Amino acid sequence: VAPGRPATRPGLGALVAVLLSFAAAAGLYASFVGSGPALADGALLQDSLEIRSGGLTGLAVVVTNVGNTTSMAVLAVAVGAWCWYAGRRADAVLAIGAMAGGAALFRTLKEVLDRPRPPAALRLVEATNESLPSGHATMSIVVIGTVVVLAWARRAATTRAALVSVAVVWVGAVGATRIYLGVHWFSDVVAGWLVGAAWLALCVALWSWWRTRHPEPALVE
Repeated sequence: VAPGRPATRPGLGALVAVLLSFAAAAGLYASFVGSGPALADGALLQDSLEIRSGGLTGLAVVVTNVGNTTSMAVLAVAVGAWCWYAGRRADAVLAIGAMAGGAALFRTLKEVLDRPRPPAALRLVEATNESLPSGHATMSIVVIGTVVVLAWARRAATTRAALVSVAVVWVGAVGATRIYLGVHWFSDVVAGWLVGAAWLALCVALWSWWRTRHPEPALVE
C-alpha cells in the first residue's frame, strides 16, 4: 500500500457488493411485482401532491436538475480528470468507470423491466423513458459515493462524518424530488439507491483489489 494510504480490504468489499446485489435484486423484484416498498407508492405520491407549493416545487426542480444523470456524469469526468492529472490512474478509472457502468446498468434495467411512470397529469417535469429504477437515484449514489471513497484517505474522523452526512442528505434529497415531482414511484427510487449502492460496492471492491497490487501515490492535497 502506498505511504499515507489506508490498507485496502478487497475481500470485505466483495462481500458487501454481493450482499447489496441481493438487496438490489430484491428491491427491483418488489417494485416490479408491487410488494414491499411498492405498497407505499400510491400513498407517498398522494402525500407529495398535498404538500406541493410554488416555493417547494422551485427548490425540487433545482435539486433534481443539479442531481440529474448528465450533471453526475460531468462531475465524475471532472473528478476522473483531476485524479489522472494527479497521477492517480486507478482512481480516475474508478470515477469514470463507475459512472459509465452505472448509467449503462440503469438504462438496461429500465428497458428490460419497462415499468410505467406515474400518470403524466401528475408530473411537474418532463420524463419520457421507463420508471424502474430511478436513474437520478442510481447515479447520485454511484457518483457521490465515488467522490466520498476517493476523498476518504487521510481524513480526520470529523471530516469523514461530514462527507458521509452531506452525501446521504444530497442523495436522499435527489431521490425525494423524483417522487415530489411525480416522475417516479417511491419504490423506483429505493430500487435505484440499491442498484447504485451494489454497483458502487462492486467497483470499489475491484478498485481496492487493483490498488493492493499496483500502489499509487497518496492523495495530492
